[in-house]
Amino acid sequence: MADLVLASTSTYRRELLQRLRVPFTCEAPGVDEAAVKATPRPPMALAAELAQRKARAVAARHPGAIVIGSDQVATIDGEVLDKPGTVARAAAQLLQLQGREHQLLTAVSIVHPGGEADFCDVTRLCMRVLSAAEIERYVAQDQPLDCAGSYKIESLGIALFAAISCEDQTAIVGLPLLRLATELRQLGLAIP
Repeated sequence: MADLVLASTSTYRRELLQRLRVPFTCEAPGVDEAAVKATPRPPMALAAELAQRKARAVAARHPGAIVIGSDQVATIDGEVLDKPGTVARAAAQLLQLQGREHQLLTAVSIVHPGGEADFCDVTRLCMRVLSAAEIERYVAQDQPLDCAGSYKIESLGIALFAAISCEDQTAIVGLPLLRLATELRQLGLAIP
């Protein structure tokens, strides 16, 4: 059986993949994401290209392995919302999203000895109207500085939303396990 490698250092993706109970390792892809993001492209194309580059970079170092690359893009009105990095940017993103619907695009690329499989999960999220005090409290409590869109849906961030529409709730956290499990079973991995 081929080795399984997650081309990511994300604790969120690692924890999700562990739910499938298949042995795997994690490796940093070493992709210059800023350089890819510097070239304008539609949000879906950006997510897909980053996932592909991550998977291909790690696959080049592990011939014969099954390598999973993933990337997530939060977008509203065609604008990509990056990981905020600071409290001020997180608050600004939440202010922009509050009372409106946005999308979370989670792209996956699986590079394996027989080729490559790519897919993208689209989640539509409608954030409720938030006061400045609610935004400030939320950012202080959940510290979503490393999350696209500035919220942790798997934590307190769920309280920010009025509605969420998706095919796979795990995609919101960073790795759509429903489709991923199907793809990995087709590659011969024993997943119930």
